Amino acid sequence: MNLRDYLHQIAHSPTIEELWDAHTRQMADYGFDRLIYGFTRYRTPTSLGDPADFVILSNQSAEYLNGYVHSGLYFNAPMLRWALNNEGACSWGSLAEITQRDGLSETEKRVIDFNASMDVTAGYTISFRSISARSKGAIALTARRGLSQDEVDAIWATHGADIQLMNEIAHLKILSLPYSSPNRSLTRRQLEVLQWVGDGKTTQDIALLMGLTAPTVEKHLRLAREALSVETTAQAVLKAAFANQMFVMDP
Repeated sequence: MNLRDYLHQIAHSPTIEELWDAHTRQMADYGFDRLIYGFTRYRTPTSLGDPADFVILSNQSAEYLNGYVHSGLYFNAPMLRWALNNEGACSWGSLAEITQRDGLSETEKRVIDFNASMDVTAGYTISFRSISARSKGAIALTARRGLSQDEVDAIWATHGADIQLMNEIAHLKILSLPYSSPNRSLTRRQLEVLQWVGDGKTTQDIALLMGLTAPTVEKHLRLAREALSVETTAQAVLKAAFANQMFVMDP
């Protein structure tokens, strides 16, 4: 679809699933048929946060995701290192320059060898701008098998500005949509009590509003804290709000 139609569809996508389907199809039209998008709000100087809190979207194969994402191999990827320290788009052809300048550790070499074994060799990485030192988002656009990096760079020279814009708009839209990791899901009751806390209600207030006992409200709050892997209810409210799970209308 053309740029206007694409932006219209992304802007009106009610769910991440619908957005991601449209985005992967659009990128495939430019030759990028395998994507991995990642976002964290919990970055520190030494960590990207708990992987269970990441927003991860991909149409890569299960074999690739198991070897690259779920095993933690991604953390040593040279292009991830670039993304964490830069903004904008970078050709994977620049990897040679990066390795010549900074060298490669043994773990980084393992990443490159694994990617080569999975035909993940040509593409672009886009690192998105963030206003928070604790958040970071990026997307890896892997080119269709058979395309060389020179051919990908030629595609980028013609369409790169539009491709980057589309990915930036998709990223901003993703941040506005509800997302729940399988390891961070909340029940309806848990969300309801957190929403009342977010409205400034006390445990006694919530018990009265929901027709429950105070111990039952406390139980739901405790289970919500456990599900979100936090220590305080305030942290639970913040994390649920970050994931756009609170006060959400059914699409």
